[in-house]
Amino acid sequence: MLIGNQVPDFIVATATNAKEDNMREIETKRLFLRKLRSDDAESIFRNWASDSEVAKYVTWNVHKDINETKAILDMWLAEYDNDNCYRYGIENKADGELIGMIDVVGYYHENPVIGYCSCRRYWGNGYMTEALGAVMKELAEDGFDTFVIEAADDNVASNKVILKNGFKLVDKRDDRISEMKPQVVTINSYRYYVDR
Repeated sequence: MLIGNQVPDFIVATATNAKEDNMREIETKRLFLRKLRSDDAESIFRNWASDSEVAKYVTWNVHKDINETKAILDMWLAEYDNDNCYRYGIENKADGELIGMIDVVGYYHENPVIGYCSCRRYWGNGYMTEALGAVMKELAEDGFDTFVIEAADDNVASNKVILKNGFKLVDKRDDRISEMKPQVVTINSYRYYVDR
């Protein structure tokens, strides 16, 4: 099945069952999207959770230490028991490094809301565009026909990733990024509608 008319060629992805649930491992041209594991804590902390530049536009604050990352990772791992959990670690095939994550952070009117972050060293190489497209394809194959994503207007790179994957801007509002972050920013709200 094709999603829309703007899906780049590298989005052709294969999925294999990781367990008997909605979440399957996905392989793209340059990435493995897989379930997180308990031994990923160090990579998560080192590669993005401790980086203030990465945390600038996401809903969470910089992790203070590896123990904070381990505690949050334990919660994420427990959530894999939920059938509606889609949470992928993004592994670079070239070097085996866990470079980010992408997940369904919630549901808006039963439509998946997608969030992502990645290691700053890998920014600007199209990895997140590739990962987002693959997750969109997976969600469409699981029967979802509308995807929701939001980004701070100042986060130019993330807005480009979203637009490259065919999302349409449907709203702008001034709001906090999350309850953890009191500053008010302009938030762009996007939707993607699957052609069936």
